[in-house]
Amino acid sequence: MAVRRIVTNIGTDRIEAAKAFYGGILGMSVVMDLGWIMTFATDAQTVPQISIATEGGAGTPVPDISVEVDNIDEVHQRAVAAGLRMEYGPTTESWGVRRFYVRDPFGRLVNILAHI
Repeated sequence: MAVRRIVTNIGTDRIEAAKAFYGGILGMSVVMDLGWIMTFATDAQTVPQISIATEGGAGTPVPDISVEVDNIDEVHQRAVAAGLRMEYGPTTESWGVRRFYVRDPFGRLVNILAHI
């Protein structure tokens, strides 16, 4: 037996708001839309992961979701242009990532990061 995928599910009554954040800012594609559920993904091969934490690192709260991107500056510019408030960063952490926190349209704390 092998885990093939881990999916984060976020409950909302504003499902269309996900397109602007997960599609527009993070550049993810809608891979399934059944009206009541919309799933976003990338073309990249991803490895299933789940993290369990007591804090988010550097004394920050544990984020609900962490999203690794290939160009942190581009994603940060999109977030700023969209008027999102930075909850943390952007900053370069001692463990080798550059990251920032924002909230998605559903109030979830999202850690957007790139390995440096």
